Amino acid sequence: MEMSLFLHHQRPLSLQPKHQVTVTATTGGQHTYLPKPLTTNSPPRRRLVPKPNQTATSTAATTRNGGRGQLHIPDDDDDRTLKSTWSHRAWFGTGCTTVLVSLARCMMLASATHTWVEPILAGFVGYIMADLASGIVHWGIDNYGDASTPIFGPQIEAAQGHHKWPRTIARRQVANNLHAVARTTTFAMLPIHVAPHHNPTLLGFVAVFSGCAMLSQQIHAWAHCTDSELPPLVVALQKSGVILSRSVHRPHHRLPFNNGYCIVNGVWNNLLDHNNVFEALEMALFCRLGVRPQSWICSEPPPSFPDSESIHHQETT
Repeated sequence: MEMSLFLHHQRPLSLQPKHQVTVTATTGGQHTYLPKPLTTNSPPRRRLVPKPNQTATSTAATTRNGGRGQLHIPDDDDDRTLKSTWSHRAWFGTGCTTVLVSLARCMMLASATHTWVEPILAGFVGYIMADLASGIVHWGIDNYGDASTPIFGPQIEAAQGHHKWPRTIARRQVANNLHAVARTTTFAMLPIHVAPHHNPTLLGFVAVFSGCAMLSQQIHAWAHCTDSELPPLVVALQKSGVILSRSVHRPHHRLPFNNGYCIVNGVWNNLLDHNNVFEALEMALFCRLGVRPQSWICSEPPPSFPDSESIHHQETT
């Protein structure tokens, strides 16, 4: 005859053993102990993992407490300020169309006149000069003006806030990030399209210069992303030096934010920084107008420029 005895303990669930033991007695005097897993009605614990399209960064928002920044992570899906509207897409599409029309006209005229070397060289010069132009604009809006500045107030506010929340730009949708500069590109190139001329060299310079200038802000955003967040083509362009890379842009996000302003490919940064070109301009403006740049009065330490390891750790914890 067999009989089964179950050992039960009147203790809270958290203190119960991992297994409850069934004791089986037989007529032969032998006992068999069979461990049986303990089952409960409580649901299994789930680990909270961020959505794939979300990056847990400390640059999304800041609340102040006693003069110190307490960083927290908002829900990207609810942050509409980072999403593109139909107006943003329309201006971005118009800017791209303007650049492509200039490039197409350049190629047609070059083919008709059998002149290819001059337009290609002009395009390369436009690519290099776009980096310099991006640095001048970046320096200006980083250091002068504020949100109340006419016309450029929103761009100035975004640029100066970027030093406090550097990863926000990486979470913006493309049209949201580029619509303002695309609108400027459209109006700036309108006279060139309206004026009758047959110079493929000029069109080559204008097409490449305006295209790089318009995309500079997105290139800048890519410089705040890790390799895993970017398409392989963009990573290859960064590593080859064709566009701005993280390593080239990282020095700009150190106090007092007074170097590394060029954001197309960064080829001008060493020359401008080593010769203190922008510092000389700041001193000249101060002596002439008495205006101090933000880099002179900036004293709040920024969030550290995240590297790939820190971002990976944030995304998995």
